[in-house]
Amino acid sequence: MSDPIALEEGTDNTDFNAQASQEAARLGRAYHAQPNVHIIVDSCADFAPEVVRALGVETISFSFVMDGQEHADDFWQSMTPHDFYEKMRQGQTATTSAVTPGNYLEVFERAAEKGVPTVYLAFTRGLSSSVDAARQAAEMVRESHPGFEIYVVDNLCPSAAAELLAIEAVHQAGNGLSAKELVEWVEEARYYVHGYFTLENFDALARGGRIPPAAATVGGKLDIKPELSYDLNGALTLRGMCRGRKKALRAIIADFKANHLSEEDLGGTPLPVGIVSADADKDAHWLGDQLRREPGCADMPIIYSSVSPVIGAHVGPGMVACVFWGKDRRESLSFTDRLARKVRSK
Repeated sequence: MSDPIALEEGTDNTDFNAQASQEAARLGRAYHAQPNVHIIVDSCADFAPEVVRALGVETISFSFVMDGQEHADDFWQSMTPHDFYEKMRQGQTATTSAVTPGNYLEVFERAAEKGVPTVYLAFTRGLSSSVDAARQAAEMVRESHPGFEIYVVDNLCPSAAAELLAIEAVHQAGNGLSAKELVEWVEEARYYVHGYFTLENFDALARGGRIPPAAATVGGKLDIKPELSYDLNGALTLRGMCRGRKKALRAIIADFKANHLSEEDLGGTPLPVGIVSADADKDAHWLGDQLRREPGCADMPIIYSSVSPVIGAHVGPGMVACVFWGKDRRESLSFTDRLARKVRSK
């Protein structure tokens, strides 16, 4: 395991999310004052616990199995991130499975009884088939409650990228968007959320069958660290290979510089950046410090959170990611990929 990059002297590790949670509370109050839409999210959005509490949205907890027992992915109420990832370092594994239609049905039935039009921002199909189960459950509820509005939207954004999308969705709902309008907003906005991350090693990806075990072994011996992202369907993509942890983190910074929208681009409204890690807090805060050194980013709000057990089971300890609002990711498509999207849309 590589040593973490040390925080610079004088860096304060406390209350990093105070500003973000206060802003989330303000958005949450506006959202609840506008009973136009009921928003549901899930634990795979890797929310900082204080932020999801402040927003006041309904949450669905995915589950995982560790130590032969099933656990709820409950935003770290039952287990600390360090305890979970330390078990993985000691050789224990966590397994996950897709959520069933029955799990969703219970949640959606409650929403239907309240009668407020509902939007579920679902964990992307690029990484899980759970969204298909959610759509089945939503259809059952429409049949049993004719006229009830319920929408299931693939967020196309893994991990904390989905947190940023949900925060701004709450903002838009608080501004008075209807459920249908919010769906249309999300279906466009999700292409403007970027995410770049690196891993400590390839072991978890190899266990999950995403890369050959031999490749994981070679990568470990050569101290190769990947930089990854996700495509327009929400599936993982490999952006590059770096020799050493520091170079991988600097590759993330380079992608931030190339794609981040400035406060001026955003019309003078600063939107938060998310930094999420799998028990790699020192590297996460080092990354945040470096981002704040970029021009115009000194006062940029940053939300720090931990990778949830469900996603952590597949990436392992040591993951560090940066998510932010940026340029339209569709613009980076190749010419042939743009043609393919046009064909699919017909």
